[in-house]
Amino acid sequence: MQKKFTCPLDRESVLNLYFLEHRSKLLDIAAFLDRVDRAQPNEKEDERLKIFYQALEILRTKKEGRAKAILNLFSDPTQNPIPTAPSKGACGVYLPPQKED
Repeated sequence: MQKKFTCPLDRESVLNLYFLEHRSKLLDIAAFLDRVDRAQPNEKEDERLKIFYQALEILRTKKEGRAKAILNLFSDPTQNPIPTAPSKGACGVYLPPQKED
């Protein structure tokens, strides 16, 4: 079965249009990770960084649906709304509620 191509542009055209923009984004990510590495570590590892590295692993694959997989990785999988937000702002990833000991 032949693969259905849904982008109206050929690969070279896509690269010509978008390569420099996304090269810049990769450099931003590299600079962010360098800053994280230079920062004083916390006692507890931050779950956001673990999920960030998982997203980078997804990017390395050549599987279709990488954007969806990364979006799902960062998204809240629950169906029911919570009564109140645990903080004033979003943290950027879904962190399951901590069990109280």
